[in-house]
Amino acid sequence: MGEESFQARILVVEDEPTTCSALTRALSLMGYQADGVLSGQEALVRLNAMPYDVMVLDLRLPDINGVEVLEQARQIQPDLLVIILTAYASLDSAIAAVKMGAVDYLLKPYSIRALEEAIAKALHRRREQMRRDHLLRVIVAAAEQLHQEEEAGQAMPFVAPGRFLRAGRITLDQEKRLAMISGQAGAEEEQSAHLTGNEAALLTYLMQRPDTVVSCQELAREVLGYRELTEREAETLIRPLVFRLRKKIELDPDNPTLIRTLRGKGYFFSTT
Repeated sequence: MGEESFQARILVVEDEPTTCSALTRALSLMGYQADGVLSGQEALVRLNAMPYDVMVLDLRLPDINGVEVLEQARQIQPDLLVIILTAYASLDSAIAAVKMGAVDYLLKPYSIRALEEAIAKALHRRREQMRRDHLLRVIVAAAEQLHQEEEAGQAMPFVAPGRFLRAGRITLDQEKRLAMISGQAGAEEEQSAHLTGNEAALLTYLMQRPDTVVSCQELAREVLGYRELTEREAETLIRPLVFRLRKKIELDPDNPTLIRTLRGKGYFFSTT
């Protein structure tokens, strides 16, 4: 077993005493910190008392329905990984439990090997998600740092050739980072907005591709220089930048007409 198994705490919820004891001992021999309880109520008491990484939950319990135990358990410990144990006749309940957040299920009779593999797989997936979440936090922190540097006047990597860029209702002076917006309904006269380096770079990139949807991954890569981000990670970086840009150039940022969103695809500069 890997080092992570010694750190993982597992709660076995099984109403048959011999089976519960056997599972708990087997998991302990694998290197896990394993505890066993015989009812749903005992499980909820344990979860309120201490943190667990994994709960192995039999759906057929004498006091509380296993699906209800799962629902309450996830309220107590939202990050708890739950593996369901069920007979074939209760497969529909197992599927319902997975839809409610259980990470896996095993049909009885199952082998200790199958249970070990399910636990290891669940823990591995959680470690990967934790790494992703950490990367997202790093990206957001870096984005805020970049925003602060822009406000201080530091140069950004993306600069398009030529000082003036015109598209639709916007003329952008790249040297001054000044956007001049004309012809907006409800506006009495031409509006202007001073942009930060990242805001100007983003607007320039979109204006050079009018009415063309650009993904967050492409914007993060080509405008900000971030490589190998997932679309979700890139969206976390680009979304606040678009929000700040809209506040400066849109007449109504909540109903943008210049920087438009195509849900699930990205953003585009509208010339209509």
